[in-house]
Amino acid sequence: MQNDGTTPISKEREVSVMNGWLMLLVNFAVTLGGSLLVVRFAMQAAQHDSPHWLQLVAGLLVAILGIISSIGHFTLQPNQARVLLLFGAYKGTVRTSGFHWANPFYSRETRISLRSHNLNNEKLKVNDKRGNPIEIAAVVVWRIADTAQACFDVVDYEKYVMIQSESAVRHLASSYAYDHGEENEVTLRSGGDEVAVTLKKELQERLGKAGVLVEEARITHLAYAPEIAQVMLRRQQAEAVIAARQKIVHGAVSMVEMALRELAEKNVVKLDDERRAAMVSNLLVVLCGEAEVTPVVNTGTLYT
Repeated sequence: MQNDGTTPISKEREVSVMNGWLMLLVNFAVTLGGSLLVVRFAMQAAQHDSPHWLQLVAGLLVAILGIISSIGHFTLQPNQARVLLLFGAYKGTVRTSGFHWANPFYSRETRISLRSHNLNNEKLKVNDKRGNPIEIAAVVVWRIADTAQACFDVVDYEKYVMIQSESAVRHLASSYAYDHGEENEVTLRSGGDEVAVTLKKELQERLGKAGVLVEEARITHLAYAPEIAQVMLRRQQAEAVIAARQKIVHGAVSMVEMALRELAEKNVVKLDDERRAAMVSNLLVVLCGEAEVTPVVNTGTLYT
């Protein structure tokens, strides 16, 4: 199988192997049988009988065969796999846990954990979509899905995951603004779930070449870089004050409108335009002012 016509892609083949306990008995019997032939030859030689040299050779070969065959025993824990290599050729992958036996000439250094791994990236300093320097870090939960790709398509799959994850996080940060985006624009700060989905998708595209399945990816740290953090904090505070003022003014106007309507409907007092303007001004000062309002008693009228 090839991805671009030139670069081969490995494909896992799951194979079954023999029961280790059964082969343990067989190997023990073979080794014991060969040893008995050698002992019998030695006893005949000690009694000065005519020993059968063929018996010695056969016993040695059988005993050696049993010893070599016993090397083929191996165990696998749950969520662990072994890639079978015979003189450099891939023969398959064993995923079943337990005590097994396989060809003793298979490579014994190709065990792979199928358990989930956590990769907690260090804080990276990058520029967001608007060019602002930010600090960002992410955690990636991954596991091996294809053992053949992990072993043969990359040099070191753990290092490959680490480098590609860092690259994906950098690309993600440069694709979104930290905050204060345009209308309905997703930002790193506000679009947590959507950003996480995008990060997971990009990681899967990158790490799929190594037979890795990305289970989860999320941003764990997000902040402005120290050199602009104070400036951005003041901007956020100013925007928060403006937003609060807008709500206060909107509420005050609604209350003034309600007060004038109630006065007119209940005929409490009839106000001309000038008196109505004065009342609106006073109410807005009372409702929007931050300091405590001190009432002033007017003994005259608005016209004197």
